[in-house]
Amino acid sequence: MKACVLANGRIVTPGGIIDRGAVAVRDGMIDGVGQTVSSQSPHDEIIDLDNDFLLPGFIDVQVNGGGGLLFNDDPGPGTAIEMARAHRAFGTTSLLPTLISDDLDKIEQAISAIDGEVRKKTPGIAGVHIEGPFLNVEKRGIHDERKLRKLSSDAIAILTSAEHAAVVVTLAPECVQPEQIAQLVESGVRVCIGHTNASFDETRIALAAGASGFTHLFNAMCPMQTRNPGVIPAALESGAYCGIIVDGKHVHPAMLRLALRGKRDRRLMLVTDAMPVVGSEIGYFMLNNRRILVRDGVCLAEDGTLAGAALSMIEALRNAMSMLGIGIVEASEMASMMPAAFLGITNRIGSIEAGLRADLLRVTPEFELRQVWVGGVEQ
Repeated sequence: MKACVLANGRIVTPGGIIDRGAVAVRDGMIDGVGQTVSSQSPHDEIIDLDNDFLLPGFIDVQVNGGGGLLFNDDPGPGTAIEMARAHRAFGTTSLLPTLISDDLDKIEQAISAIDGEVRKKTPGIAGVHIEGPFLNVEKRGIHDERKLRKLSSDAIAILTSAEHAAVVVTLAPECVQPEQIAQLVESGVRVCIGHTNASFDETRIALAAGASGFTHLFNAMCPMQTRNPGVIPAALESGAYCGIIVDGKHVHPAMLRLALRGKRDRRLMLVTDAMPVVGSEIGYFMLNNRRILVRDGVCLAEDGTLAGAALSMIEALRNAMSMLGIGIVEASEMASMMPAAFLGITNRIGSIEAGLRADLLRVTPEFELRQVWVGGVEQ
């Protein structure tokens, strides 16, 4: 589709909702946004949104699997492309395939594969998230203890090897040196704090060294205490971006509402932490030779350990509105603009503004996904 006008919709923009608005799309880019956007030629297609919402495409920075596939099983282009396809059906137009703690050769394979896909501009793939293995063993969760390791010079060389893809690394600050965090950040890697027992001061030191995000806030972190506040208050007081899993199971909605009030800069990102079951009919999968079952919408090992989520981004959006008591504009920002800002790509995607790529979602007044466009092409 080279040119079209999406008209008569409720356009969700950074400035609010434009009622009876329109968005012009040309050559895959947003050409204009307003209440009266004219067609550029008599041959342009006019799509009547019939008062549905038009949202920017979702950006998910933590996706372990989808469509029946787990990225760790084969962290190559084919897996990443299939994961992106599966999650597009739920409104995710850009994602970071996420590698759970693994060996260095597997990490190198994942970064190389995704770097190649980003270089080729493969739709839906924005970068790669390396979650571990530089984690605190006490907060490893479902991560394989045998895979955890110290952050070495060899590991840093691999983590900083990408030339095109955004690379996110989750680590526990008490398990690495601040100088190592600074080295990663100076090379363009985005460092997230997670799976950690770090103290408040240790967290602040990591932030000062350049860490700019927190992985699934509250989960796999030491709880807040009166005289030992730990990671969570440091996250809420910082200018870093915090990923949150809003399924009502990983974190109680009351705690998420507390985070929303405490994070005055509103730098909260919806993430799915999705596993292979999303976009698939399978009822279980294997992770590190452990059978992971889906029970009541939650992925659990047989001993009850949480193992990612069976959550899609459109569900996370609806949950954010119902559980956090926010409107469509703020929920949309948490699903699109905030992840784009964290990744440093707001000049390309993340909101409905002229000059950005036309990654768009048509959502009904009941917040059901109706249509998806990536680069102006309906999926």
